[in-house]
Amino acid sequence: MTVKNTLEFVELEQVYDLLAQAIDKVGKDNEALFLGKLCITLAHRVGELDSVKDSIRIAAKQF
Repeated sequence: MTVKNTLEFVELEQVYDLLAQAIDKVGKDNEALFLGKLCITLAHRVGELDSVKDSIRIAAKQF
């Protein structure tokens, strides 16, 4: 059995939609807190510090 470790483009679109809906629900004032909690939750689930570090580097690259 092959383990899938990336999402297909259509799945990424679903993630984007779900994120937009959740941000709308929590409100603009809570957006940063929500995104921080989401990142910590996802990092915990990934369970690999190097992958988390790399993801942070990629996300911050354009800033």
